[in-house]
Amino acid sequence: MAPTSPDEFRALARIQAGVISRQQAIDCGMSSRGIDRVLISGRWQSLRRGVYLTHSGAPSRRAILWAAVHSAGSGAVLSHQTAAELSKLIDRPTPLIHVTIPGDRRVKTGSGIVVHRSVRLAVATHPALTPPQTRIEETVLDLADQARDFEAAFNVACAACQRRITTADRILAAMNRRSRLRWRAELTEALGHVGAGVHSLLEYRYVRLVERPHRLPAATRQAWVSAGQRARYLDNLYPDYGLCVELDGLQAHPDDQRWHDLRRINAITEEGITVLRYGWTDINSRPCQTAAQIAAVLGQLGWGGTLSRCSAKCTTPLHVSDSSGH
Repeated sequence: MAPTSPDEFRALARIQAGVISRQQAIDCGMSSRGIDRVLISGRWQSLRRGVYLTHSGAPSRRAILWAAVHSAGSGAVLSHQTAAELSKLIDRPTPLIHVTIPGDRRVKTGSGIVVHRSVRLAVATHPALTPPQTRIEETVLDLADQARDFEAAFNVACAACQRRITTADRILAAMNRRSRLRWRAELTEALGHVGAGVHSLLEYRYVRLVERPHRLPAATRQAWVSAGQRARYLDNLYPDYGLCVELDGLQAHPDDQRWHDLRRINAITEEGITVLRYGWTDINSRPCQTAAQIAAVLGQLGWGGTLSRCSAKCTTPLHVSDSSGH
């Protein structure tokens, strides 16, 4: 935006958290000498080269972000961790400010700014939010692309869906618009499960390592039940057999949380639901034994299916069938 009158200048400064660029001030009719005078007087202060705060107080976080965008020049938008901060995908500001500029540009910024370049920035930029920033789905994929491993990439995508700032389908659609992306196959599969109710990496691993390869029946994810005069959501409920499989990703609980969990399980049991509870080791290191135990309990509760071996190395009991059903 280029203001052309004092009123537009003041309105723009309000929109930009008190920040104005030198070029915007000149477009409004201020002279370079006039800008220098208000800076020398202390009425304005310089945040970055050619970018000013139009008051003498401490700059807000939004003012600092606006200044970073202006310092990166035409077409720059906030992205990656900084866009995630603005969308509430992450809870704390990061020390470095991330901006993305068009792929055909080069820019030198001051310290504290990480510059990325993208040839598809026009489609990745949110059309309305300020300061200029990438769309939430693009932000999720930028962070996933940087992730050190699939677990970190999954956690970003899952968090975005859990916080209801986007959906699995929207992230998948954004993935289809990218020609290159790390973890594409893994995220495509995982987001399908997230869309069906999976809320954590451990729940995803349960489906992928325990339930599906051993041909257990498909549970209802995040199933709602009324238990103990409260509405409760169960990680995996097999409603036809009254079995709940709860997954606990924490290695240990503080005492107050432990008692809360016990009361929760007691309330579920009071409703006539059998509860099995597993942690990381059960799912990641002992998936076959875990599947065998779940199958045994399901059988006691009326399941007529047959547990299958997930592979030639499967450690399920020898009396179960192999994966071909023989």
